[in-house]
Amino acid sequence: MDSRKVVLRQTLAVTVGVLICTAVMVGIFAALGKFQLNVLWGALVGWLAISLNHLFLGITVCNAADRAERGETKAAQNMVALSSTVRLVAMGGAVVLAIVLGANAVAAALPLLFARPVLTVTEFFGKKGD
Repeated sequence: MDSRKVVLRQTLAVTVGVLICTAVMVGIFAALGKFQLNVLWGALVGWLAISLNHLFLGITVCNAADRAERGETKAAQNMVALSSTVRLVAMGGAVVLAIVLGANAVAAALPLLFARPVLTVTEFFGKKGD
């Protein structure tokens, strides 16, 4: 299977999985009587940040693998390292911006933690050979 299709499929799985986890989180806020509109805005920012982070991670890895196949291994390593730093700063910046604009800090930051468990579950239930 083409690596770009794998990236898109995995990004879709992460996006949907994190969205489900984020909806559960918002439901917990509501059940605890702590739901306000700023919780929803924070949750949406966090969800969007981690979804875009995963997409750009996949794109970068595919491009780096292409470069490595052409023998440009140092350039591929640099590309992945730079991408890691830029994506981390962008996610932090998105959450800080959301907080500055009045979003709930916890609701903005928690979705960033949901991607790893979602990936673990999708890998566990995924097809063999992918």
